[in-house]
Amino acid sequence: MEDRDAAVVGTGPNGLAAAVALAQAGRSVVVFEAAETVGGGARTAELTLPGFRHDICSAIHPMAIASPFLRSLPLEEHGLEWVHPDAPLAHPLDDGSAVLLLRSVEETAKTLGEDAARYPRWIGGFVEHWVDLAADAMGPLRVPRHPIRLARFGLRGLRSAAGLARSTFRGEAARALFAGLAAHSVLPLERMPSAAIGLMLGIAGHATGWPMPRGGSQAISDALASLLRSLGGEIVTGVRISSLRELPSSGPLLFDVPPVELARIAGDALPAGYLRRLGRFRHGPGVFKIDWALDGPIPWRAAECARAGTVHLGGTLDEIAAGERAVWQGRHSETPYVLVAQQSLFDPTRAPEGRHTGWAYCHVPSGSTRDMTDIIESQMERYAPGFRDRVLGRHVMNTADLARYNSNYIGGDINGGVSDLGQLFFRPTRRLVPYRTPNPRIFLCSASTPPGGGVHGLGGYYAARAALR
Repeated sequence: MEDRDAAVVGTGPNGLAAAVALAQAGRSVVVFEAAETVGGGARTAELTLPGFRHDICSAIHPMAIASPFLRSLPLEEHGLEWVHPDAPLAHPLDDGSAVLLLRSVEETAKTLGEDAARYPRWIGGFVEHWVDLAADAMGPLRVPRHPIRLARFGLRGLRSAAGLARSTFRGEAARALFAGLAAHSVLPLERMPSAAIGLMLGIAGHATGWPMPRGGSQAISDALASLLRSLGGEIVTGVRISSLRELPSSGPLLFDVPPVELARIAGDALPAGYLRRLGRFRHGPGVFKIDWALDGPIPWRAAECARAGTVHLGGTLDEIAAGERAVWQGRHSETPYVLVAQQSLFDPTRAPEGRHTGWAYCHVPSGSTRDMTDIIESQMERYAPGFRDRVLGRHVMNTADLARYNSNYIGGDINGGVSDLGQLFFRPTRRLVPYRTPNPRIFLCSASTPPGGGVHGLGGYYAARAALR
């Protein structure tokens, strides 16, 4: 293959974003993907029955539509269309009610009972200045453009979610809502900075929503790939890179892979000390995922849940905290926190007419192979009696299945590594520019770099900027 200015390994959103940023700067770039299709954690396929299109990994994308880099790209011109549910999020409770996170802060507050007046004061200022906050917070540690605003966020976010919820809210409804948001961190809710992830997701829900791509998450990957090709970039699928010698570039090499994979591919070109530090990088718990083909919508007891694209199951703050704590102790919760997405309610392309899809996962210990189907479906029945009667087909993936599907998911960890204080900004190692390695040609751009997991492309964008410098 003809020599290129740069080469990228991996076509997850970060790898594609890195390639786009390089191509925008006028560099010739080629991207290699081991699978036959692009996408990494943003792919869609018929996993259960013909005509039912399921998101294999990521499904709902608050960080994609909020990403300063992705928002700057003309992805709509390349087929991406965002679908916004009426409500970004619902959190049902055992009394038959549900808390709703709506785009309006004031309307959300009305579902929070005794915390109705407190909630707008607590979050409203951040929503108003979301663009500035996202630019400063979604990236590597650096001098912020808006230091006072970021400091205010840090005073709340660099805390434990359980502590922040209990000190801020009086009622169980608001505490439960925040617990569900913070549990996306895949950290014990008593550990810092679980509150920061919950805050960011809650603010984003009000500011930009929690949308889904029409047709499935694959649409994000396909739009990025189309844009890259329009800029002159090349994508080669079905080729697994095992050595630097296989890459047709004497310039920068960017890797959308986990640290252990970078060490495998580029080990001879990296110092022994750096390789040891990569080997100490910590991955977190995994997930067990189910996709359902359904003969009708999920029969929620709380009708408000049908307004939301995403539903958090798990009950109160105390229940969710106990479940997440158990996973970190190597145990499986019998009443786990479950993330549910119901895309077909808002995007009819996902299922045959009159039918629906369901998507869900719960956290499990790293490397777990326990079948959590009955436990997850029991949580569904808890809040949607009669759910099992609507199941036409199901597809399950344990942590081993996820790791085989995507080698970035070490032990089923879909977040690219633990995001605690030790690895929130300094990932994969403690370096001023975390995307750089000691080899000036080699860069890491996966979710194992800041700002971590999620479909936002920012790890790729910042790595490309470092490479261009």
